[in-house]
Amino acid sequence: MPPSATFLASADSEALVFRAEGDWLLATAAELDRRLRALDLPNGRQVTLDLAGIGRLDTAGAWLLKRTDKELAARGNAVALANVRANLAPLLDQVWTHGAGTPLPHPVPAHHCLSGFVARIGEVTLRLMRRVYSMIGFGGRVAVTFAELLRHPRRLRLPALIGQMEQAGVDAMPIVGLLSFLIGIVFAYQGADQLRRFGAEIYTVNLLGIAILRELGVLLTAIIIAGRSGSAFTAQIGTMQVNQEIDAMRTIGLNPIEWLVLPRLLALVISMPLLAFWGDMTGLLGGAVACTVYLDFTFVQFFDRLRDTVGAWHFYTGMIKAPVFGFVIAAIGCFEGLQVEGSAESVGQLTTRSVVEAIFVVIVLDAVFSIIFLLADV
Repeated sequence: MPPSATFLASADSEALVFRAEGDWLLATAAELDRRLRALDLPNGRQVTLDLAGIGRLDTAGAWLLKRTDKELAARGNAVALANVRANLAPLLDQVWTHGAGTPLPHPVPAHHCLSGFVARIGEVTLRLMRRVYSMIGFGGRVAVTFAELLRHPRRLRLPALIGQMEQAGVDAMPIVGLLSFLIGIVFAYQGADQLRRFGAEIYTVNLLGIAILRELGVLLTAIIIAGRSGSAFTAQIGTMQVNQEIDAMRTIGLNPIEWLVLPRLLALVISMPLLAFWGDMTGLLGGAVACTVYLDFTFVQFFDRLRDTVGAWHFYTGMIKAPVFGFVIAAIGCFEGLQVEGSAESVGQLTTRSVVEAIFVVIVLDAVFSIIFLLADV
């Protein structure tokens, strides 16, 4: 039955009847609200709310009746309910008794106040302390397991180690080689363009050799491996954690550190110097191509100049960093994988975190190595 709301004059000229008819429900609330707001409400009269014609009523309809009652009362009318059916009385009684309530104040986010800021600092500090504690525990377990492996070398799983070396090392050669080659071209071109203005373009070879062998080659390789292999380690171990495969390994007496972590750590420690060497060579090749095109060098002249001006220690400096970077990337990737807590969302979050942390730590370590080598005058 369609809803309606009308005022009718009663036999008493001083009284009015507000007749509500039809279904007063949530589905009809918008139409009822429009009609109620269009009514010309009286002032200072006796008004009776006649509910005899209401078919069905829910909370939304009862609230509209209550609002109409309040608006009439606010205009000085004496309002009374009439013809309320027994099945509608409990709902109307609840609405009339409790009303819409006082609106709650808009909550102020805790971090927008001083106490919330202090609490947030405390939470971050505690979370960081728990994380450091977990990392120390992980490092201890890795050290103990590696010591046991040294005592019993036959426990080393060579097939797993070789498989990880293939995935993290051999399969990464194309992307490492391509990016290093392009960086070598860009670096040589930009350096030659600036040095040519001073008539010193011959020193482009010195600049390129020292930069790539000492810093760029190993650093670029480490960043690529952090994004490629570090994330893969976290995703692989994290997925096993979600599927409870690691719990199953512990149940049957297998050590996840020995079976999952150590092969990845050793594979990346061994593969990183080889990849860094590959990155150095392709970067120098890219620089040689750029110098050949831009400076009219020949390949023989480029590499003769490189041999005569760039000492071998620059190459060794980069190679010393490579296994350290590989260890850090693999350790962070495996650690984050073991922190996954049973959902695909956790796998994604920790995979992202492992990549960010690995790149950050690699760059920090590179800066530390640079300071050490500078102080050692090498």
